[in-house]
Amino acid sequence: MRTRAKLAAVSALTGALALTALAAPAAQAVDSGTPYTLDVSFSNFKIASAIKVGTTNEVSAKVSYTLTHGSGVDITADDFFTDAFIYRGSYDDSTNEIYDHDFSTCTTTSSTTATCTGSVDIGPAEGDLTNADAGTWHAAAEATAFNGQDPSSSSIDYSKVGYKDQGGLASTLVQRYSKLTVNAGPEPVYKGKTVTSTGKLSRANWEDGQYHGYTGQPVKLQFRKAGSATYTTIKTVTSDSTGNLKATATATYDGYWRFSFAGTSTTPAVNATGDYVDVK
Repeated sequence: MRTRAKLAAVSALTGALALTALAAPAAQAVDSGTPYTLDVSFSNFKIASAIKVGTTNEVSAKVSYTLTHGSGVDITADDFFTDAFIYRGSYDDSTNEIYDHDFSTCTTTSSTTATCTGSVDIGPAEGDLTNADAGTWHAAAEATAFNGQDPSSSSIDYSKVGYKDQGGLASTLVQRYSKLTVNAGPEPVYKGKTVTSTGKLSRANWEDGQYHGYTGQPVKLQFRKAGSATYTTIKTVTSDSTGNLKATATATYDGYWRFSFAGTSTTPAVNATGDYVDVK
């Protein structure tokens, strides 16, 4: 599957095929041989531990990796390409894959190694993700050497094309971007009286492009005394069926009230901006 995807992507660079036209190279490969296993391997893969994705803006996660190759592989050739991607599920039977818009750029570090850099570009508004995709993804890399073969040709000899891919290089969390609000009052409030804080915990819905309440989640009510830089947890409450929050506490000092969410594997941690309450 990844061989077909990459051959299609390289063909797109020549203007011969669109990136999504995966079937044509596959059909040619049947008639004109199968790519041989390219003498390369990948290691030292680095990617952010978590990628936070909202509803509209494309998110680009930088990646880097070491490409090690045999002496017979010319990674400086114009028709040599390598890139990285992330996949959901098992490598041999992934449920989703996301690539870069461009190929990686490699800098030679020795006669057989290079450091390659690129990115993984996620477009939530383009349907790259469903809500079920939130969670752990794994990283992979691949390389193709056309060795003078023209990928736009109908008579390309694929047996002369080298290809290698490798999964399980790293892992990352792809998370549904979260938002958290707070409104504390009354303002001002008399010392010893009750301060009520209300707010909402919500997260991106990749399927309808909106933010919806994150229900049944533990959220901390925190207070920071005026003049201090440290928040202290007062109590923990749970978001209701629409993500709404409500917590009460006793007014003692002037200061800032906020809600704080620790995050989950599918949704990142977030703090509300503190709301100042003057105590009389």
